[in-house]
Amino acid sequence: MQIVLRGAAAGYEAEHTARIFFPGAGKAAEIPAEGDFILAVSHEKTDFVLLRTGENLCWRSAVRAAGEDAEYTLCCLLYQLLREKTGQNPPWGMMTGVRPVRIIHDLRAMGVTEAQIQERFLGHFACTPEKFALARGIADLQRPVLERADPMDCSVYAGIPFCPTRCSYCSFVSRTVGDKATRALVQPYVDKLCEELTAIRHTVDRCGLRIRTFYIGGGTPTSLSAAQLEQLMSHIARTFDLDGLEEYTVEAGRPDCTDLEKLRIIKQYGATRISINPQTFSDEVLRNIGRRHTAQDIIDCFAAARSVGHHTINMDLIAGLPGDTVEGFTHSLEQAIALDPENITVHTLTLKRASDLVVEHRAAAYDDVAAMLEQCKLLQQAGYRPYYLYRQKGTLQNLENIGWAKPGTECLYNIYIMEEIHSILSAGAGGSTKLVIPGKRHGKIERIFNFKYPTEYIDRFEEILARKQGVEDFYERCTTETICQP
Repeated sequence: MQIVLRGAAAGYEAEHTARIFFPGAGKAAEIPAEGDFILAVSHEKTDFVLLRTGENLCWRSAVRAAGEDAEYTLCCLLYQLLREKTGQNPPWGMMTGVRPVRIIHDLRAMGVTEAQIQERFLGHFACTPEKFALARGIADLQRPVLERADPMDCSVYAGIPFCPTRCSYCSFVSRTVGDKATRALVQPYVDKLCEELTAIRHTVDRCGLRIRTFYIGGGTPTSLSAAQLEQLMSHIARTFDLDGLEEYTVEAGRPDCTDLEKLRIIKQYGATRISINPQTFSDEVLRNIGRRHTAQDIIDCFAAARSVGHHTINMDLIAGLPGDTVEGFTHSLEQAIALDPENITVHTLTLKRASDLVVEHRAAAYDDVAAMLEQCKLLQQAGYRPYYLYRQKGTLQNLENIGWAKPGTECLYNIYIMEEIHSILSAGAGGSTKLVIPGKRHGKIERIFNFKYPTEYIDRFEEILARKQGVEDFYERCTTETICQP
């Protein structure tokens, strides 16, 4: 399937409206002579959309009323045609954004009534009532977090771009530590990461920022050796005021590289939350995605974490993995609930172009993920509440990822980064610092990127340090332009 766009209003939204129904569709400059395609055309006063599948052609046209939004009317016409011809009824309707909950926060901040917000979701976006209720409930739960946010808050993220193996669904920039060339990179990488974190601390002080949460993610942070993990975490403990943090998370996601010693180091140096991520409790599905551990290894790792005093643990599951079934996913949910972690995050599989699952054209992932997600009622019955939500391009059946938590154990970092409440200062290869205008819910967000690959990060490290000036320049502009007031 190819997408062809014509006219000033036929842009990003029309393209991604088409991809709600055809996630793998490409974009073409010209109408193809052969094959399936979608055409969306925005004229001065009319809209036209056409779908060709095989030998079948179908189209719609409409005159645009004066004052109507040209982009929206074109997307509506396209959405109606594709929904009718495919028989699909996307649960999030024609919403293309990844942050539905933030829409509610922003509308509330603008003084929009609850009835108008409901109409925005059910009418304007054509979401189902169930998805709107989900988003609104999460927004209600998050509201106290937003209300106590300070304009000069920030969080720090440190990335470890290494893993013991690469999962088939993964598109992150990470390298497996099994080969000799990668092993040689790890120690110089850790050295540079510590140096960058020191620079971030100086930047925070000069800007007058307050760090609320710290997050070490990846990749897989526990793919570091115990000595390297201790080097990193002891450096963080010396460099930052950990007592002033609200939360400190370390991803200890893979049991094939997370042992008792590393779990003790993580606890010793101040982490208050960890992730142990099974993705599934099926040994067969674990093999399908390239994991070299068993479900029992996950259970043993969780027990080891509890034994050294980790009191807030997250576990990730993925709905739609190759070879999984509704029954298998239900078993994974039940097993995770039985372990009684504080957080359980349920992702819907996203087919990303850089993942082995897509690149190598492996067997299609399980198709009926909606039935899997319906089993999340088990989480609610067990006392977990949905507390953050986001969507991604290419997610199966246009569904979502949801973090569930026991009351009072919600991950603040996840809320902060997803709802873009404050700046996130990122260290490490592939890091993306996101600068949020203090006190503004609708202001511009600026980004500063680190080099993507570990070799670049190490070899061009002085450029990384030089870019830190951009953070200070941003906050200086905020002060100069007097935009720090809510």
